[in-house]
Amino acid sequence: MYFNSFDFAIFLPIVFVLYWFVTYKNLKLQNALLVLASYVFYGWWDWRFLSLIVFSSLVDYTIGLQLKKEEKPTKRRLLLWTSILVNLGFLGFFKYYNFFVDNFVDAFTFLGSNIQPNTLDIILPVGISFYTFQTLSYTIDVYKRKLEPTKDLVSFLAFVSFFPQLVAGPIERATNLLPQFYRKRQFHYSHAVDGCRQILWGLFKKVVIADNCAEYANQIFNTSAEHSGSTLLMGALFFTFQIYGDFSGYSDIAIGTSRLFGFNLKQNFAFPYFSRDIAEFWRRWHISLSTWFRDYLYIPLGGSRGGTWMKVRNTFIIFLVSGFWHGANWTFIIWGFLNALYFLPLLLAKRNRNHLDVVAQDNILPSFSELFKMGVTFGLTVLAWVFFRAENLSHAWSYLSGIFDRSLMSLPAVRPTNLIFLLFFFILVEWFGRRQQFAIETLFIKQPRLIKWSFYMLLIALIFVFSSVEQQEFIYFQF
Repeated sequence: MYFNSFDFAIFLPIVFVLYWFVTYKNLKLQNALLVLASYVFYGWWDWRFLSLIVFSSLVDYTIGLQLKKEEKPTKRRLLLWTSILVNLGFLGFFKYYNFFVDNFVDAFTFLGSNIQPNTLDIILPVGISFYTFQTLSYTIDVYKRKLEPTKDLVSFLAFVSFFPQLVAGPIERATNLLPQFYRKRQFHYSHAVDGCRQILWGLFKKVVIADNCAEYANQIFNTSAEHSGSTLLMGALFFTFQIYGDFSGYSDIAIGTSRLFGFNLKQNFAFPYFSRDIAEFWRRWHISLSTWFRDYLYIPLGGSRGGTWMKVRNTFIIFLVSGFWHGANWTFIIWGFLNALYFLPLLLAKRNRNHLDVVAQDNILPSFSELFKMGVTFGLTVLAWVFFRAENLSHAWSYLSGIFDRSLMSLPAVRPTNLIFLLFFFILVEWFGRRQQFAIETLFIKQPRLIKWSFYMLLIALIFVFSSVEQQEFIYFQF
């Protein structure tokens, strides 16, 4: 069930009414309703994969209780590794089995041996990368005694499967989300209105920006050999805005929907394309995943506490694993490697924590220096996204080679005027809203009602006018 579907437009109000008008007096009944609704939402794609999320939930729930009782370090480590192996085992099988088999075959073929292993026609369960990391955070935090294990099975099932963020995040920590299922929720009109406002902006990002950019990005990437350098650059730019509008749009809808039910999820995107260096970009892009890797991989490896070699090693590990998390393709690994290279000079010069504030914090416009830094960072990001979008490494190299051709100075063959104006409008709104949790959180909020509602109606009109006839799935569903 897609957020931008007619099915969800029916599903959400039904769950909302049952939640606030039927079960509101009983917290356990509310949580049970959320579990049921989440399983219906997830099973809408393929009910067979419900068994995976239920099994993973039960494993970590049981291990959490056992960790509470067990004091011996060796047995506690055994319990932790059981959780890690079970969860990553499922993830590895469904997501990476054929990748390793294919590369195993290629290695032996290179050495002169011809083997015929069995590959499987495996369907990747939607959202498995997200809920796997979410439930793992619970077990790890219980193991480290940062969190008391829960005895409330229904609350734990709701935490793992909470439908707004189940499929593509944000990846919530148990320390933040799980306690919210223990507390009685009160309906606040202002929170609900704020949630609807964020849902509206998320739908605009997805339907108007991402889906329309996707049309031209796909057209150019799929026929890249036929295009000039300038057209290929346009294709890379369209994909750059597609993936941001698509993924951050999903996060906005997820966070806004959660607010309708009295839950607060953490911000997942903080206007990353206004970053002044790559380190700032990664503090602002997919924040829930970046901080997950930081806390559960980078810091345990030693973080930045060791010498230069350890810092460099850990940086490359974190970016390569991040790339591999995104998919079983060498393009994602090279994408991660490239971002590590971008990050390395900042790390070595100890400048990776330079920009912790919002760009042009007290000004309407950025300074020339800030504008230049944003331009360089954005350009490097666009080039890296080519690897993310390309079908394979050969396609990526040929695409980049095509961009850096003399034809780069020619007029692009694809330059849709309507979309360019929409992108300009989108960037303008994001810029003026860059200090907020989402771009239109306070935009026009203090203006007369006519101005405020005219703006909202404009967004709604644009969503209807520029919506695709066919529903476009979110990019991160494939991860």
